[in-house]
Amino acid sequence: MSQFAINLLFVGASFALYIGIAVWARAGSTKDFYVAGGGVHPITNGMATAADWMSAASFISMAGLLASGGYANSTFLMGWTGGYVILAMLLAPYLRKFGKFTVPDFIGDRFYSRTARLVAVICLIVASVTYVIGQMTGAGVAFSRFLEVPNTAGIWIAALIVFLYAVFGGMKGITYTQVAQYVVLIIAYTIPAVFIAMQLTGNPIPMFGMFSTHTESGIPMLTKLNEVVNALGFRDYTADVDNKLNMVLFTLSLMVGTAGLPHVIIRFFTVPKVADARWSAGWALVFIALLYLTAPAVGSMARLNLATTVYPEMAGQVEDYNDAAEQALVYEERPEWIRTWEETGLIQFDDKNNDGRVQVYNDSNEDYAEVAESRGWEGSELTVNNDILVLANPEIANLPPWVIGLIAAGGIAAALSTAAGLLLAISSAISHDLIKTMINPKISEKGEMLAARISMAGAILLATYLGLNPPGFAAQTVALAFGIAGASLFPALMMGIFSKRINNKGAVAGMLAGLITTLLYIFTYLGWFFVPETNMLANTPENWIFGISPLSFGAIGAMINFAVAFSVASVTEEPPQEIQDLVESVRYPKGAGGAVDH
Repeated sequence: MSQFAINLLFVGASFALYIGIAVWARAGSTKDFYVAGGGVHPITNGMATAADWMSAASFISMAGLLASGGYANSTFLMGWTGGYVILAMLLAPYLRKFGKFTVPDFIGDRFYSRTARLVAVICLIVASVTYVIGQMTGAGVAFSRFLEVPNTAGIWIAALIVFLYAVFGGMKGITYTQVAQYVVLIIAYTIPAVFIAMQLTGNPIPMFGMFSTHTESGIPMLTKLNEVVNALGFRDYTADVDNKLNMVLFTLSLMVGTAGLPHVIIRFFTVPKVADARWSAGWALVFIALLYLTAPAVGSMARLNLATTVYPEMAGQVEDYNDAAEQALVYEERPEWIRTWEETGLIQFDDKNNDGRVQVYNDSNEDYAEVAESRGWEGSELTVNNDILVLANPEIANLPPWVIGLIAAGGIAAALSTAAGLLLAISSAISHDLIKTMINPKISEKGEMLAARISMAGAILLATYLGLNPPGFAAQTVALAFGIAGASLFPALMMGIFSKRINNKGAVAGMLAGLITTLLYIFTYLGWFFVPETNMLANTPENWIFGISPLSFGAIGAMINFAVAFSVASVTEEPPQEIQDLVESVRYPKGAGGAVDH
C-alpha cells in the first residue's frame, strides 16, 4: 500500500469518527450547543479541554520553533503552561460559580453595563479570529503534505471539515469529538517521538533521551547538537537569551493570554459543579503535560536529524566538523521526504553557488562569512518552514509508513479541535451576547441556534481567508491572539472577580485601552489587520520600542488595562451594593447551580 493510501486511510477514518460523533451528539437545545447540557464528567472534560488547548501551535508548530530557536523559544512552553495554571486556579472555578455561558455574559453582568458586554464581545472576536488563523495555517500545512494538495487547498479542506462537525454539533458534539481527537493526537505525537529517541539515544522516553548519550557519536545528545549547529555558524542550541526583558514580557503575555482566552474558559461551564471545574482543570493539566514534556525532545531531535540529513558526515563526527561540512548532500540524491515536501512549497531549494549540493548555514552571521566564503558557499540554500518539522520527523527518521499516517491524523486533529472550540466561542458571543441579550431579547431558542450556526460559518470563512496569508508561523500567530486576549479580557476577568471597587466605567476604559494599544503596536509591525505590506515599520529588533516584540506586547497591554481601569474607577462612583455583594458571593465557596441562559 502506498504512503498516500495509508495517509488517506488514517485521516479518513479519523474524519469519519469525528463527524459520526457530531451526528450522535448533535445539539438539540441552546444549552446543548453552548455547554453540552452541563453534565460532562470531569475526566472527560479534562481530556476535551486538553485537546481544545493543544492546538496546531502546540502539536505542529511549537516543536518546530524549539528546533529552530532552541532555549530562546522555551518561552512558548513556560508561558502556555504557566497561564493554564493561572486559569485553573484563579479564574475557572469562580467563573463557573457565577453560572453564565460566556465571558461577555460575565463581564456584562459583573460590570452592569451593555457597553462592557459589547466591548467584551469585540475583544473576544478579535482574539479568537486571530487564534483561528493559526489553526487554519497549521491545518493547511498538514493537509497539503498528507493529502498531496496545494497549501491553499489544504486550508479550504480543513474549513469544510470543521464546518461539518462544529456547526451542527455545537459544544455537545465538540466535547466528545475533542475526546477522540485528544486520543488521536497524543498517540500520534508520542509514538514517533519514542521511535526517534530510540534511534538517536537508545532511550525510549523522549524527555530523558534528550539528556542521554547520542548513540552514533558517543557524546551527550545536547552537546552533539550544540557542536553541529556551531559548525554551521549558529549559536548554541542551549544558549541563553540576550534580551531578558523581551523574554519575560513574552512569557507573561502568553500566561495572561492563556487565562483570558474564552474557548478554554467556556469548557468549565460544561461540568455539573464548581468542584468538578477544579477537577477537570487538574485532569486537563495531566493530559497536557504528556505532550508538553515531549515537545522539547522532539524539537531538539528534529534539529539534529535535519542537520545530519544535509551533512551526513556530521552524525558520527566528534572532531573535525570542517571536513564533514565539505560533504554536503548532493541535491539530486536528496531523500524522498524532501522531494515530497518540496511539492507543497514548504521546503524550497535555491542552488546559489551552482555546485549541485545543498548548503544550510547561518548566512546572517558576519563572523561566519569568511568560513562560508572559503568553502565557496554563497548563502544558505534550503528554506524549511518551521511548521513542517514535527510532521516530517517520521519521514526524516525513516519510520514505518503507518507512523507517518498516524502523525498526519494527529496533526490535523490538533488543528481542528482548537478551531472548533474557538468558533464556538465566537458564535456564542455573537448569537447569545450580541443578538439575544442586546439586539433581540425575544428571539426564540430555534432562532438563536440558527444565528449561532450562521455566525460560526461566517467566522470559518473569515479565518480561512486570513489563514491563506498568515502573519507568521502557526505558533507565532497564536501568540498574537494570546497577547490580544491578555491585554483586553484577562484584566477585566481578574478585576471582576477580585476587586469590588472596579466599576463599569473603569472596566470599559481599561479593556479599550488594552485592546487598542496592543492592536496598534501589532499592526505597526505586522500590517493593518494582518494584510501583507501594510505595516508601517519592519518587524526587526532594531525597530521595536525598548526591544519589545509585537508578540510580547500583550503583557504591556494588560498593564495598561489594569492601570487605566483602576485610575478611572478611583475617580468615579463605586459599583452598586448588589454588585459588590455579587463579587463577594462569587469569591466564597458557598456552592453554585447550573449554568443559566439569561
